[in-house]
Amino acid sequence: MASINAGATFKVSRKNPELIRPAKPTPHELRILSDIDDQDGLRFQMPLVLIYRHSPSMEGRDPVRVIRDAVAKALVFYYPFAGRIREFATRKLVVECTSEGVLFVEADADATLQQLGTLLPPIQNLRELLYDVPGAAGVIDCPLMLIQVTRLLCGGFVLAWRYSHTMSDAGGILQFFTAVSELVRGAERPSVLPVWERHILCARYPPRVTLRHPEHDIVIDTKQTIIPHDRMMRHFFFGPTEISILHQSLPPHLHSCSRFQIVTACMWRCRTIATFSHPNEDVRLLCVVNIRKRLNPPLPEGYYGNAIVYPAAVTTAEKLLKNSLHYAVELVKKAIHEATEEYVKSVVDLMVLRGRPNLTGPRTYLVSYAKGFEEVDVGWGKPAYGGVARGGVDSFPRAVSYFMPFKNSKGEDGIMVPLCLPPKAMDVLIHELQKMLLGRSSIASAL
Repeated sequence: MASINAGATFKVSRKNPELIRPAKPTPHELRILSDIDDQDGLRFQMPLVLIYRHSPSMEGRDPVRVIRDAVAKALVFYYPFAGRIREFATRKLVVECTSEGVLFVEADADATLQQLGTLLPPIQNLRELLYDVPGAAGVIDCPLMLIQVTRLLCGGFVLAWRYSHTMSDAGGILQFFTAVSELVRGAERPSVLPVWERHILCARYPPRVTLRHPEHDIVIDTKQTIIPHDRMMRHFFFGPTEISILHQSLPPHLHSCSRFQIVTACMWRCRTIATFSHPNEDVRLLCVVNIRKRLNPPLPEGYYGNAIVYPAAVTTAEKLLKNSLHYAVELVKKAIHEATEEYVKSVVDLMVLRGRPNLTGPRTYLVSYAKGFEEVDVGWGKPAYGGVARGGVDSFPRAVSYFMPFKNSKGEDGIMVPLCLPPKAMDVLIHELQKMLLGRSSIASAL
């Protein structure tokens, strides 16, 4: 039984998990993953959620059957997802395309969409809406995707899934579910056909690291700054007014910065203040950067592997706090700009030479902009919520925020930032944000 809120509960009844195989025969072969795909930092399963309202135009159609059938058709084109990952020498990962299928769970909840709670991450009752099938949570020799469709009393439903991040980044898995949505609506094949070509992001021979990569530095956690368990989640909305206030505080040469860069710099600075970092210790910001169009030639359209890097902005806590916002913005902008083709080749080679290391943990804040899922229409219209199921990634010993597009109650478009911190640190962060936003308090919401 899952709790909705104080005094309210709902039950989820599930059928036994099943395997969805490709709708037609597919090749049995080995497919090598790239040296970006199989790094330590991506060896986990990533949960996402789409929540749909009732649609009169789909009356009589069962979302479980509709999505199950469309996934089987999509797997004909994306058949590596129906296989299993094997680990070879030097920890190299390879997909054996076995057509075993992806896990699928059919479920019903005695609740309406309104009773699910606030439609922001972390999604309430995720364990009920995405059942953790025993033995299926690993990376090696496990199903590469687990999907659960849960019908709601109101006629809406929840489509929740988790997938092996070694297979795809957010752009890649969005491409897969866009294909599913097109097949639901009658297409015979996806408008964008999948492209494997993982060799493009494999190391050169011989591999050579030509640039500094502080995102993979080994850092000693001198003050146990890894996030403690007694943390709380808050959501911060940056709409036109908030962005304008921050923008006006910047010098003219930074007026061309993107909303993402400004919000990222603001949150990094405020979070550093809130976590009481030692003045002389380095603090890091890692930005997830999509490299599909940063290579020459660009990655082919339809490439659905991990095409992301994590360029780092590094400074001391003292410099970050003593300088105004423009200092942080300049560091963020410079880090993103440095994600060049040579940077990509260098970090790929680093993976091979250093045994596929994880990202730096202590005193690190990682941000990503998860967008596009709010547009996935599987026949019931656009979702009431579409995006990450959690505000951060549990397997990372560092702070992670997934920024997302959001429309507030006034109809204003902006960026929503979920963030976890201990209660005392959260109070400090909210205070610092209010100072930067000239006393505005509506940005912080205990959702």
